[in-house]
Amino acid sequence: MIGFPDNEARAFPWSRRRVAPVFAQRGMVAAQHPLVTSTGVRVLADGGNAVDAAVASALVAAVVMPEMCGLGGDLFALVHDPAGNAGAGEIRSFQGSGIAPRGATIEQMRAARDGRHMPNQGPLAVTVPGMVDGYFTLLDRYGSRAFADLAGPAIEYAHGHAISPVLVSFIAKFVDLLSAYPKSAAVFLPEGRPPAPGSVFRQADLAATLEAIAAGGREVFYQGEVAERISAFMTEIGGALRIDDLKDHQTAVSAPLSTTYRGHTVYQTRPPSQGMIMLEALNIAEEFDLPTIGPTSPERTHLLVEAVRLAFADRYAYLGDPAFGDPPVDQVLSKEWARRRRREIGPHARTDLAAGALDPGHTTYLCVVDGNGMMVSLIQSVASNFGSGVVAGDTGVVLNNRAQAFSLDDRSPNVFAPGKKPVHTLNCYLIADSAGRPVIVGGTPGGDRQPQWNLQTVTGLIDAGWDVQQTIEQPFWITSTSAEGDGFTLSLEGRVDAEVASDLRERGHAVEVAGDWSCESGAQIIARDPETGVLAGGTDPRAEGQVLGL
Repeated sequence: MIGFPDNEARAFPWSRRRVAPVFAQRGMVAAQHPLVTSTGVRVLADGGNAVDAAVASALVAAVVMPEMCGLGGDLFALVHDPAGNAGAGEIRSFQGSGIAPRGATIEQMRAARDGRHMPNQGPLAVTVPGMVDGYFTLLDRYGSRAFADLAGPAIEYAHGHAISPVLVSFIAKFVDLLSAYPKSAAVFLPEGRPPAPGSVFRQADLAATLEAIAAGGREVFYQGEVAERISAFMTEIGGALRIDDLKDHQTAVSAPLSTTYRGHTVYQTRPPSQGMIMLEALNIAEEFDLPTIGPTSPERTHLLVEAVRLAFADRYAYLGDPAFGDPPVDQVLSKEWARRRRREIGPHARTDLAAGALDPGHTTYLCVVDGNGMMVSLIQSVASNFGSGVVAGDTGVVLNNRAQAFSLDDRSPNVFAPGKKPVHTLNCYLIADSAGRPVIVGGTPGGDRQPQWNLQTVTGLIDAGWDVQQTIEQPFWITSTSAEGDGFTLSLEGRVDAEVASDLRERGHAVEVAGDWSCESGAQIIARDPETGVLAGGTDPRAEGQVLGL
């Protein structure tokens, strides 16, 4: 059974941090913060379904992890409803991202920085937040509880919660950004400095905004008093976002992207999400006999790195907002395309691939499975840490900086345009077995590192036969580009053998060996045995996350 330990001796030579996955049967939540996880488990224990638990958990994340996500950010999700489609089950993709302000211009964006890069901080970096509508759309489609009932824990924590050392460290790291905006400083630097770990962190304005949304619904955020205050504040500080941009926002719901990999079906979020990168890389990887090569071989790393670099090159060449063109996703995800791309991988690293600078990004991911087999894979973000750095006046809402993901190159399908959605780093996956039964939900934060780490965990599950915790604990690698996008670096976690790094250097990779657990991932995975309903959950020891079950 994929994701579960078995009686075979599996090669796993690296030191373990967690002895085994967590097992349960009535429900499970895996998330990047203990308060997020415990909130979801409480909802499940109270009779809520997986979507109810995911929304309640995500709302808490928007409060206790403001460096990663918040009401001013975006949301993407996959949901498997075992009762959907006349009882045969269905999987749907939710694209909860927003447009660039209609009043902004590309000339304005070029003038805001250096003419070559989009603004990455401040009021011009903001796009329409999609997260709040995403919550309501999930509940409208699959929820069994009202938003107002599920918002209670988030409101309670906004009034005050014991701040974690992780959040404190991020506030300290971004003091300059947060100090640049008085409303942001008032929230995160209340005495002119970061709070002390374990002190009570209060966000009274955010609590009031959550209470208003709970009482009045999504219209409060997109058309009503909150929208009016956000719009007025953005006008005051020189931003382009206006209430007319907010008022007609809607979350897109569709069939997911998918491909097959060694008998399994792997689902991903649709454009403008870059979920296609992971699927294309899997198609290319399937052309090689990875199970025979072995999970600890430098050849496996080389082949996966080259596959993901080719997939990124295709993203930059073809992917954009579907409303502004028709990206050839079906073509890029075809097996024939993968066979063509596979022929471009040789024994040495490619150095001639065209790719822009890869965004490190920061976000948070969570997954939920309930006792009936409903599954949720959900990722949400304000883009960079603390997004634009702007707290929208007295709303307490940290606004995203997702506009930074646009290109200023007129030849790019992702070139900036008013009313357009940028290509989105957020993506998450769901896997079905050879009989078509959904058995895995998973994902990780990390911007353009997301499809790389997801590729590594999925091939670890399927090719190496590792359980959900083992595949998360494998030494991760990251391929990245310079700020100009003119060269690749391959960073390895330090637990790999020196011979692996040496072999990869001989293949032409610019290798850096970092700390043993240096990747800033936060992978979470839940596996479900479709015969027994037993769940196995894994959580990333590189983050402060937790997996709990019922």
